[in-house]
Amino acid sequence: MSWIVLLLLIVVLLALRQSLVLVFAVAAGYIHVFIANSKLQFLLQDFWFTVDREVLLSIPLFILAGNVMSGGSIAVRLIDFMKTVTSPIPGGLGVACVLSCAAFAAINGSSIVTMLAIGSVMYPAMVSQGYSKSFALGAVASAGTLGIIIPPSIPLILYGIMTEKNIAQLFVAGIGPGLLLTLLFAGYSLVVNRNIAREHYSLGDAARSLGRGVFALLLPVIIIGGIYSGKFSPTESAAVALAYALFIEFFVHRRDEAPPAPAGAGAAAQVRHYLATRAMNPRELVGVVLETTRLLATLLPLLCIAGSLNTILDHSGAPKQMVQYLVGAVDDRWLLMLGINLLLLVVGCLMDVGSAILILAPLLQPLAAAKGFDPIHFGIIMISNLEIGYLTPPVGLNLIVAMAAFKESFATICKAVVPFIVIMLAWLTVVTTLPQLSLYLVGQ
Repeated sequence: MSWIVLLLLIVVLLALRQSLVLVFAVAAGYIHVFIANSKLQFLLQDFWFTVDREVLLSIPLFILAGNVMSGGSIAVRLIDFMKTVTSPIPGGLGVACVLSCAAFAAINGSSIVTMLAIGSVMYPAMVSQGYSKSFALGAVASAGTLGIIIPPSIPLILYGIMTEKNIAQLFVAGIGPGLLLTLLFAGYSLVVNRNIAREHYSLGDAARSLGRGVFALLLPVIIIGGIYSGKFSPTESAAVALAYALFIEFFVHRRDEAPPAPAGAGAAAQVRHYLATRAMNPRELVGVVLETTRLLATLLPLLCIAGSLNTILDHSGAPKQMVQYLVGAVDDRWLLMLGINLLLLVVGCLMDVGSAILILAPLLQPLAAAKGFDPIHFGIIMISNLEIGYLTPPVGLNLIVAMAAFKESFATICKAVVPFIVIMLAWLTVVTTLPQLSLYLVGQ
């Protein structure tokens, strides 16, 4: 009877359009008091135990670093370099979009930040160069999802926290799948845009764009190299990313107060002036910090509540009973994994990635482990499934943000990402069936 009342309570709150944080909080309080026969003070203790972890510091640091880089000139300099080096390739601007997203993902950990930072520049550039609007929209929205699989990845951090797995190993395990998806997207761009005229290219332009973007290009090398070599923990790598981004924006790419580039100035002079005026100044940092705080105000309460519910579930023994039942009911490990993948794909259509990880990771990871799937490999499988959810309606976050950012209808954007979803489903099959792709660099 208590569970029926809880279900009705949740339905009523959702019907009243209450926030997910409130729904989870009410559910957690109800379970503590009326089902687990506990006290609300223990609920608050669970909240504290969940957030009292050093690794959680990496989430606000990575988000803030990404916002600094997208609000300043680092993202633009990455794009400028990628556009220059891919200009002699047919479909080079599409390839530059994918590579820019991959490079930016390697320094900020967020899909939405990656899509907005790169898409705000690359989408109008591709359309003006003769790329179809459908391809440009699909490329920007889809390549933005690289932010949650290429390390550092905030969803991988959440998975590591909820399953108590090594986050540094999860980061390293995401490199192979992330690079493979980048190559698949870039290859698709080459094929569908092979008839678009090549742009002008010269070694001088490439050298100049490298000089302008060298500090931006060094950042993903420093972050991934530090994590892979063991020099940085996830939290330390986030702190390094933020400190480096602030130093580069305030002291190296410092904003010029010079007048606009004179009329008739060459393209190189205009690019230099544009990059100089994009550099962030200290006054703008206040707005960036407030934007990051608003995002954390949603994420951290959900994390606290999920941690409390997981504590109750663990004490009740329900997850272990579920694992034992399903392991006995499904003999074939690949059939079980197919079922998990289908479940996660459906969940990705209906829930945001963070909530899905907080709820399902502690339940599904032991089930996969019981069938012989490595916990690190399963983490990559889970994030890969949910990554596709960024592009699937009705709650595809990249679709919704792209609709607002690029002023296109939801149906238009959904149609534009269909070829990329097909590519990602093929990629998911490889990630699931070839564990070496994820575990080779981890040393397993």
